[in-house]
Amino acid sequence: MAADAPTARKPMLAVLPRVSQQLTKVLGIGLLVLLAVWLVGNFVTNWQLTLSLTLTGITLGAMYCLVALGYTLVYGIIELINFAHGDVFMWGSMLAVTIGVTILGLDGSQSGFVTAIGVIATMLAAMLICASGNVFIERFAYRPLRNAPKLAPLITAIGVSFILQAMALRAYGPGEQTADGVFPNSNLFSIGIYGYPTKNLLVVVFTIPVLLALVYLVRNTRQGKAMRAVAQDTDAARMMGIDVDRIIAFTFALGGGLAGAGGTLFVFWQTSTRYDLGFQLGLFAFTAAVLGGIGNLQGAALGSLMIGLLQAYNDGAAWHAPGSNWTQSMIFTILILVLVFRPEGLLGEQVADRA
Repeated sequence: MAADAPTARKPMLAVLPRVSQQLTKVLGIGLLVLLAVWLVGNFVTNWQLTLSLTLTGITLGAMYCLVALGYTLVYGIIELINFAHGDVFMWGSMLAVTIGVTILGLDGSQSGFVTAIGVIATMLAAMLICASGNVFIERFAYRPLRNAPKLAPLITAIGVSFILQAMALRAYGPGEQTADGVFPNSNLFSIGIYGYPTKNLLVVVFTIPVLLALVYLVRNTRQGKAMRAVAQDTDAARMMGIDVDRIIAFTFALGGGLAGAGGTLFVFWQTSTRYDLGFQLGLFAFTAAVLGGIGNLQGAALGSLMIGLLQAYNDGAAWHAPGSNWTQSMIFTILILVLVFRPEGLLGEQVADRA
C-alpha cells in the first residue's frame, strides 16, 4: 500500500497546473467584467467627463510610454531592470528647467517660433547630457557586473537611483522647480464643460513618432539587427564580429536620450518637477512595461496606455471611483498580479525583437 502512494499522487499533481490555469482565466475574466461594468456606469452617469478622462489618460499613457521604452530597451539587451532610468528622466526635467527657463528665459511671452526653437534646443541639450550620463552609468556601474549574479546589478541599479536622487536634492533642493507658461495652456476644444488643453496634444504628437522610429530602428536598421543579435545570444554575436560593448553603450545612450526628451516634455507639460519625481513615475512606467511585456516595444506602449487610462479614470471618475489616494495601490496590485499570473505580460516577450 505504501509503495502505491506516490503513484496515486501523480495524477493529482498533474491536474493542479490545469486547475491553476482555469482559476487564472476565471479571475481574469471576472476582473475584466467588473472593469467593463465600472466604465459603462461612469459613461452613463457622465459621458462628457468619461470622454474627457479618456483623453487625459491617453496623454498620461504617452508620457509613461517615453519612460517605459527606456526600461524595455535596456532589458531587451542585457535583461537588467534599470531602476535608475526614472531618475535619469527626472534629471532630464531638471536640466530642462535650468536650460530652458533659467538660461534661455522661456516663459510663454515669446512668439511661437522662438518658443519652439527654445524648446527644441532645450530638449536636444537635455538628451545629450542624459545620454552621456547613462553611458557613464553603464560603463562604471553595470559593465563590471555583467557576468555577476543577476542580483548584483539589480542592487547596483537601486543604488544608482538613490545617488541620482541625492545629487538632484543637493543641486536643486527639496522644493519644486517650475516651468510655467512654456507650452500653450489654452483649450484646443471642449467636451461640454471639460476642456482639452493644446499641450496635452503636444505630448501625444511627440510620443507616437518616437515609438514608430524606435520600432523601425530595431527591426529595419543595421544597428537594430545588431541589438537583436546581442539580445538573443551575446556570445554568438561577439563571435560574428559585433562589438557587444558598443551596442550596449548605444542602447543606454538611446535610453538616456529618451529620458532627456521625455523629461523636457514632462516639465513643460506639467510645469513643475522635483528631485523625487523619478521614483513614482519610474515605478508606474516599469509597471506599464511589465504589463505589456517587458522587452517588447509595442507592449510597453500598450501597458503605458492602460496605466494612464486607469489613473485618469480612478482620479477623476464620478461613479464609484476609489479616488487618487488609491491610485498607487491599484497600479502596484496590477504589477503583483501580472508577475504572479502572467509574468510575460499581455503581449508576451518577443525574444527575437525584445531589444
